[in-house]
Amino acid sequence: MGTQQILLIVLSVIIVGAAIAVGIQMFNSQSYSASKSAIAADAQSYASQIVQYYKTPLSQGGAGGTLKTGDEAKIANFIGWGSTTGGGTTTANTMKNDNGEFKISVTDTTQVAVLGLSKEDNGTTKPAIKTTITLPEGKIVGTPKDVLRATTISTLKVGDF
Repeated sequence: MGTQQILLIVLSVIIVGAAIAVGIQMFNSQSYSASKSAIAADAQSYASQIVQYYKTPLSQGGAGGTLKTGDEAKIANFIGWGSTTGGGTTTANTMKNDNGEFKISVTDTTQVAVLGLSKEDNGTTKPAIKTTITLPEGKIVGTPKDVLRATTISTLKVGDF
């Protein structure tokens, strides 16, 4: 009778251990997916603000319907990246918040890209997004991608997507 009870205890421990391992894996997977959605939502919001900047007249601090390469700092300042309110931190044309890091890249006079890189990783990769704004119509398209864990916002390029 003693060996049967020990066998049942060992079997129970194995089953509980397997259930805990599966639960942890499911939690990590959900966390990674939620992080991907969060940076996509943030990038979409920044893209909408960039369209607003583009359409705002020069006399009101906007672009007045024209952009040129090198306007990243002006855009960042207009959409609020020039301050640290709301818990974010900024340097030039990059922004950090609770979800990840973002940067603006003016690719030409008709396209602006917002690149986002999540803080969450799954051990080997982390979510990234490129949100492209086509001007003057203001068309916004997001392209998600998983990048290597060692990738930083400064090494992430528009051509990586």
